Amino acid sequence: MSAPLIEEGAKKSGVLWVTLPAGPRLAWHVWQSGAIYVVTGGGEQELPGLAEASEVEVTLRSKDNGAELVRFTASVETVDQAASPDVVAVLAKERLNAADAATLPARWAAGSVILRLTPRA
Repeated sequence: MSAPLIEEGAKKSGVLWVTLPAGPRLAWHVWQSGAIYVVTGGGEQELPGLAEASEVEVTLRSKDNGAELVRFTASVETVDQAASPDVVAVLAKERLNAADAATLPARWAAGSVILRLTPRA
C-alpha cells in the first residue's frame, strides 16, 4: 500500500468502492486529515453493514479511465458529529445535488452515520 497514492486517488475522485457483506458498493466520500469520510443512512447513500464493520476493503479508481489505482484495508470508526463540525462542514460542502443543502448537517445528525475509513499500514 502506498499512502501517497491513496491520498492522491482519494482527493482526485469523489467516489470509491467499498466491499461490504452484501458486495461492493459505490460511495461518495471526502478525504480529510489522512482519512476517508462517508455518510450513510438517513436519506443518504445506503452502505449496509459498514457502520458495524471494524475494517473494510476500499478500492480507488482512476477518474480518467476507471482503472484500479489502489486497493487497501481501512479501519472503520463512527464519527461523533457534534464533536467534529469541521468534518461535517467538509462533507456538506462536497455533497452534490442535495435538495436540502442548507439543512444537511441537521438531517445527518438526526438520521445518518458519518464514518471515518483510515487506511491501515
